[in-house]
Amino acid sequence: MKCLTSSRRPVFALDAFILAGGQARRLGGHDKSALVIAGQRLLDRQLAALGPVAARVTIVGGPPGRFAGSGVPVVPDVVAGVGPLGGIYTALSQATTARVLILACDLPFVTAPFLEYLGSAGHACDVTLPRNAHGLHPLCAAWARGALPVVGGLLDQGVRKVRDALGALGLHVVEGEALEAFDPDGRLLHNINTPDDLARAIGPRG
Repeated sequence: MKCLTSSRRPVFALDAFILAGGQARRLGGHDKSALVIAGQRLLDRQLAALGPVAARVTIVGGPPGRFAGSGVPVVPDVVAGVGPLGGIYTALSQATTARVLILACDLPFVTAPFLEYLGSAGHACDVTLPRNAHGLHPLCAAWARGALPVVGGLLDQGVRKVRDALGALGLHVVEGEALEAFDPDGRLLHNINTPDDLARAIGPRG
């Protein structure tokens, strides 16, 4: 559901949540957050991007011991075994700010300026998210804490795919020139699901 708004406001406070509860089956079960890209763990790359933007960062899902030493709190999924939509529900239920940045743990090239933009745009909507040639990216997005009841209701109805949930929410989509301004090389939203994805990420420009 498209949300008609062009509003943008300064970000005063944003919670951020990194979703790390996936099993990475297509990557042989490897811990995506520990993958090394250009000499730096993927988790550390994301924390560096979130640092200037987020007032608080929390990891959702995954064994807490996996993130020992990161200095980031880890919370379990409130509703276990329902995939990323459950991770979003957990993030929104834990949020202390009106807007929440939510990132999948397999995005190595997100940047602080882009995350700040997401948090600043579309305040009248439930979700501000980018769309490129691969489609919408709800796991690199700013979500309104007020969307929690809708997400919870969808989970109760058996909805499990995040993309299926988007139709019940007001969306502010960042695309075209607005997205390209943050993504000159087309890698901003590259995610790592397969060995081929990883190979492209650690290539000459990784």
